[in-house]
Amino acid sequence: MKTRMSGSGILAAATVVTGLIAGVYYAFACSVMLGLGASGDRTFIEAMQNINKKIENPVFFLTFFGALVLLAWALRTFRHDRKLRLWIAAGLALYTVGLLTTMAVNIPLNNQLAGAGAAATIKDPAAVRARFEDTWNAWNIARALLSTGAAACLARALLIAGRRDEAPRAEAQVQSQMWSAV
Repeated sequence: MKTRMSGSGILAAATVVTGLIAGVYYAFACSVMLGLGASGDRTFIEAMQNINKKIENPVFFLTFFGALVLLAWALRTFRHDRKLRLWIAAGLALYTVGLLTTMAVNIPLNNQLAGAGAAATIKDPAAVRARFEDTWNAWNIARALLSTGAAACLARALLIAGRRDEAPRAEAQVQSQMWSAV
């Protein structure tokens, strides 16, 4: 038997994975980077190099790129519904800008940090950290806000879709009750 995901299911999945990515950026902004910020230069560099290596894994990539795919799929699914289409398109646009920010700023900074070599052997770890930390943090906050905005747009679309799904059921229930009374 062939199973197909409903439009609302696609929208819900897009909302969840977008929220997960927003949560990653949020966690970095309000805890991970604050904790690392209290560390010495070599510890900071080594930890960030390790994090940057370990985040490149199938689960993260599936979520990171899966959000984009699911957002596009949801947009296509609801292309004939103007109100839903606008909320989903706004979510897709915000998520895409966050993704491009990651690719244009955060990943190149991560690569520069990796290229600095092993933290224990860097001659001037304070300079390496200074070229990385503030810029990376600022753009991480930007992508956290963008992804959170995207998730909020999708949550709004879900609410609208849910109300539309409930309306026919409520009408059918009223009609059923009317016929029962006759």
